[in-house]
Amino acid sequence: MYKLLRSVLFLFDPEGVHYFSMNGLRLLCKIPVIKTLITNQLTPQQEKNLRSSAPARPAGGFNIQFPNRVGLGAGFDKNAKYLNELEALGFGFVEIGTVTPLPQSGNDKPRLFRLPKDKALINRMGFNNDGVDVVAERLKKIKNQKSKIKIVIGGNIGKNKVTPNEDAWKDYEKCFLALHDVVDYFVVNVSSPNTPGLRALQEKDVLHKILSNLQIQNSKFKIQKPILLKIAPDLTTEQIDDVIDLALEIKLDGLVASNTTISRDKLTTHQSRIKKIGAGGLSGLPLKNRSTEIVKYIHEKTNGQIPIIASGGIFTGADATEKMDAGASLVQVWTGLIYEGPVIVKRICNIISEKT
Repeated sequence: MYKLLRSVLFLFDPEGVHYFSMNGLRLLCKIPVIKTLITNQLTPQQEKNLRSSAPARPAGGFNIQFPNRVGLGAGFDKNAKYLNELEALGFGFVEIGTVTPLPQSGNDKPRLFRLPKDKALINRMGFNNDGVDVVAERLKKIKNQKSKIKIVIGGNIGKNKVTPNEDAWKDYEKCFLALHDVVDYFVVNVSSPNTPGLRALQEKDVLHKILSNLQIQNSKFKIQKPILLKIAPDLTTEQIDDVIDLALEIKLDGLVASNTTISRDKLTTHQSRIKKIGAGGLSGLPLKNRSTEIVKYIHEKTNGQIPIIASGGIFTGADATEKMDAGASLVQVWTGLIYEGPVIVKRICNIISEKT
């Protein structure tokens, strides 16, 4: 069913389809009966096949009890507008953002592209978001609702494009303080390829200043929130070692591995199409092996001392299991949701439940 729907949706602009689909889902979820049907989204045949499988088990990590181990990566719900709907799809956690202190429109359109032959996407969104004050207020209203959502909310934070790198730590601090009461954990994003100069913040000394300052701010709160760092898949082994050393030194709560890649190696899509699309971060199946390599390297290098959320190329329960076998505590999907459809969460959860 979803393959047929996908074939129609893929005829239209990816970014426009994204908002059309989510707004449509929001309307459907306002009808209790339909929301229940969406939540129990297995077809009779799928239900028959999975009836003997154990339900998704709650997962613990970062001193948080997650409803399950499958989350949605940052960039899908940038402005925290669709948390109710994403919970209905079965996600255990959603990372909102990337959020910046000031609202920004992002890069020029078009800025999101499909590569169906590779089961991949290329994006150069550029941290388009409503700004931290608007997002924080939206989350506050959600938290105050009588029927509170149970989904775990991560806050992915970044710097504005106009902020010079030497002042980047101030942007991260502003976002951290504004969101502290309304998210469950933080992810510091210094690894997006779509904000000029951002990846330079991954250098050890600069990163130390950003993260250590956030920890100082965190210590001032009665309840501290876990702080994680999202890293690029394009880091060298030496750079990953620097990240590991820093994470252990300042007792970082965890890592997200990994963000999108600037590599275009071994793609099936014709090079003329790739050249026409131009710059941007590549996500999806081509990232799968590199992401797993990084997760495994970090896990083995640290003897499992640093919890890891694995992101990159997860389309099936087998993909998620591979990441967890490599050392991940939790997994995130994004591109997989676009290609596999909303049932991806329950499919992965059922496989993971059998393995854990």
